[in-house]
Amino acid sequence: MTINSPLDERPALVLIDLQNGILGLPTVHPSADVLKNGAKLAEAFRAKGLPVVRVKVAWSQDGGDLPTGRAAAGAMTQAPPPAFSEFPDELGPLGDDIVITKRHWGAFTGTELDLQLRRRGVTQIVLCGISTSIGVESSARSAWELSYNLVLVDDATTDTDAESHEHSFGKIFPRIAEIGSTDEVLGLLGK
Repeated sequence: MTINSPLDERPALVLIDLQNGILGLPTVHPSADVLKNGAKLAEAFRAKGLPVVRVKVAWSQDGGDLPTGRAAAGAMTQAPPPAFSEFPDELGPLGDDIVITKRHWGAFTGTELDLQLRRRGVTQIVLCGISTSIGVESSARSAWELSYNLVLVDDATTDTDAESHEHSFGKIFPRIAEIGSTDEVLGLLGK
């Protein structure tokens, strides 16, 4: 796919769950490549003075905010160790990056992500991360419903399930976003 429009004047990069505990999962496309492309994008956005948002999933150590009831079927029963939610060194120093901690699939539900973006005048989100059909798709749907323009970066996004990944990129994302590669986004940023 190709991005046919220029980026908005004030886009933000939103990286979904590029954290140690998720990067270790078996994925359709190598998570090391996804991380490398996410890091390239983050460096380019920072160089342009544009917001970089790192979204991570985490829970309190007492487990009080873990999913319960039917929603928890198949979910973890105790909070993972703190290292699970740490960002890898490859993403660079935290600097001015915005950190959002989520406890649901999507980055907008129960977080201040929308507030942080709107305060910075963001009108477009460049989105990537793991897992395509869960955190990325949930965040993309919410962003679209909140009227953000969207770009999904296909080579900086992966899933643990090939069919789910293909469904998101083949059926869902083309209806709500433009889809392109890391190199296309870097080109649009003038990198």
